[in-house]
Amino acid sequence: MHVAAENSSQQTADSRATLDKSIFLALFDHAPDAILVTRGDGQIIEASIQAETLFGLSHEQLIGKWVEELLPERFRKAHTQYRHQYSEAPHARSMGEELQLFALRSDGAEIPVDVMLSPVKTATETIVLAVVRDISRRKRMEAKLRETQEHFRAIVEGARDYAIFMLNPQGLVVTWNQGAERILRYRAEEIIGQHLSIFYPPEDVERGRPAQELHVAAAEGRYEDEGWRIRGDGTRFWANVVVSPLYNSEDQLIGYSKLSRDLTDRRRAEEALLAELSTSVLPGLDIQTMMSAIAASIQRLIPHDYASVSLFDNADQVMRTYRLHGSPEERVASEITLAHAEGFPEMNVFQSHDAIYEPELAHASFPKAALVSLLSAGVQAAWWLPLDGDGQLVGVLCIGTKDPEALANITRNTLLQMAGQIALTMQGVNAARQLSSLTERLQQEKRYLEEELHTEYSFEEIVGQSAAVKRVLKQVETVAPTDATVLILGETGTGKELIARAIHNLSPRTSGTFVKVNCSSIPSGLLESELFGHEKGAFTGAITQRIGRLELAHMGTLFLDEIGDLPIELQPKLLRALQEKEIERLGGRRTIPVDFRLLAATHRDLSRMVREGTFRSDLYYRLKVFPILLPPLRQRREDIPELVNYFVAKHARRMNRLIESIPDEVMDALSRWQWPGNIRELENFLERAVILTRGSVLRAPLGELQEPMEESAPEDHSLEANERSHILQALRDAGGTIGGPGGAAERLGIKRTTLNSKIKKLGIERREYLT
Repeated sequence: MHVAAENSSQQTADSRATLDKSIFLALFDHAPDAILVTRGDGQIIEASIQAETLFGLSHEQLIGKWVEELLPERFRKAHTQYRHQYSEAPHARSMGEELQLFALRSDGAEIPVDVMLSPVKTATETIVLAVVRDISRRKRMEAKLRETQEHFRAIVEGARDYAIFMLNPQGLVVTWNQGAERILRYRAEEIIGQHLSIFYPPEDVERGRPAQELHVAAAEGRYEDEGWRIRGDGTRFWANVVVSPLYNSEDQLIGYSKLSRDLTDRRRAEEALLAELSTSVLPGLDIQTMMSAIAASIQRLIPHDYASVSLFDNADQVMRTYRLHGSPEERVASEITLAHAEGFPEMNVFQSHDAIYEPELAHASFPKAALVSLLSAGVQAAWWLPLDGDGQLVGVLCIGTKDPEALANITRNTLLQMAGQIALTMQGVNAARQLSSLTERLQQEKRYLEEELHTEYSFEEIVGQSAAVKRVLKQVETVAPTDATVLILGETGTGKELIARAIHNLSPRTSGTFVKVNCSSIPSGLLESELFGHEKGAFTGAITQRIGRLELAHMGTLFLDEIGDLPIELQPKLLRALQEKEIERLGGRRTIPVDFRLLAATHRDLSRMVREGTFRSDLYYRLKVFPILLPPLRQRREDIPELVNYFVAKHARRMNRLIESIPDEVMDALSRWQWPGNIRELENFLERAVILTRGSVLRAPLGELQEPMEESAPEDHSLEANERSHILQALRDAGGTIGGPGGAAERLGIKRTTLNSKIKKLGIERREYLT
């Protein structure tokens, strides 16, 4: 039984050995590289199919050969010595050890190869496995690369008008060409290893501009800019700079290439032209003064016989062309609709933003009507140049000459630079006009804001000594020094705006602007523009840019009255402004940082609105950081006598009246009245009383007040329900009259438009108050 088992194991081993040998032979013959097996003395005992192909010999011809026979004659002696040394100390040798090895084919051709050696011990001897790889293609590529590098190095070294050098990822200089040495005035041994910030003025280094250039280049794949740079001798020059990131085959950043040109002469010429244009144009803002100045400047720089500027009015859909030379009659602007100007060279430039040169006007393909003025002036060649200032096309400049050679010697780049400077000057003139208009508008806004800031409201006007008032004032003093959002709750007329102004005046932002927006008094379609502003052309009627109230409140306080009336579609945008501290104007793409403190007020029950889905919960909780509830006047009756004395004195002083006393029955009646319009209603009532008083004793129209009702336990009404009830009562008392003397709006102490808005919002119908 044991014998049978042993025989079975032996058969399995023999079978596996046969299988292993067949796999080995298959791998041996199908390996991509040539394989030779040699004895320690260098005689070949086995060769793969790839070896036959590489050396051009059959398997039979390879077996028994000495390995030196497969080498060029000049290497055989050295190889024999190397083989003897290898036999004494066999070891594995990998490819890529930069050895200059060659194989000899049967046809006498030499092939560059790389060889891997591996000693293999057998029972009787140590044999050597040699893997031979044909690297002819790699060598050709390396040679081509070296040739390309040499060419590139020659180009770089010979580019004396360009500073070309490389930086490592940290911004240190690692290469330097002759152009860099000439322009930047550093020798290679002085600058290699220095940081690129050495080329920048101190003010740019402080702003972190060198690091910013590398960051932008890595992020966007290229960075180009112009600016002042510092040479090795300390002088400044105006440089055009292009920075490109360099990556290895694994997409890892290995450094940057930087190319700089010295454009100081061009910059000086541009500055001279700009200075000349600025001094001659800016004092006069009319169009003819500007055109005359442009004509004189162009003539001194580029002699010519004809010049014109075409401006495009998209609003009126016309093109106006101004002749810069000639009689006053010839210089009157000609006008043509944009539709009829199709095909004109000016329209082509306007649409393409690219210059056009026509050396032979007589044979030009433009419509005849487009060239009448030039041809009648004897012009034979002309340039049409885009007046492009910082990407904004303001018009097209045409320069013509009777002698084509006069313009042929002027480069396109020079003309475009001149046109760019003229465009910037024209923009400056337009900006000056707009600034004049804007200044007037801002002065009006300033007067409005000053009126807002210096209204009769002040902290001292918070009158009352009741516990409820003291509680509110304590809350104001607590929250004012912070930057927390405050939600002021209370019925209409309880003094919510007064409390908001008190918080602002006691806060660190008191030197900033207090900006008020009543969300219920502005139509919902205009409220977004009012809050966030808009760009010119953002919508129909947006003829100018408008700064929104959030932007106006920057570094100050924004008070949103009646926040409960803010449309739900605007609530996420307000929430984002609060959280991100940035906004976008309507029609704009640029984010504008805003830093303001928000105070909000409402008479509505926001928590109920959240449950009903008419107010966003996230905005509600963002507003409800520090709520302040103002008590209605009926809950602080002990303050009414003090309020009465205050308002009577205030309005009597304003009307130049002398009122010395208030009858007790008047004070009692005023103290018992419910005052649904709260303090505002009380003040308006007392103002009427002062008007009606002819002597020193106050005459109050007590008939306007209903009999005082017995106070009962307060019912569970919402603020909105209470407001609806108060408005209905005021409308009934006024006989349905809304505005005017004695109307419901006056009784409630609010504007007629505000009351109309509330009537519509609360769904009050005429049949409810007219019987």
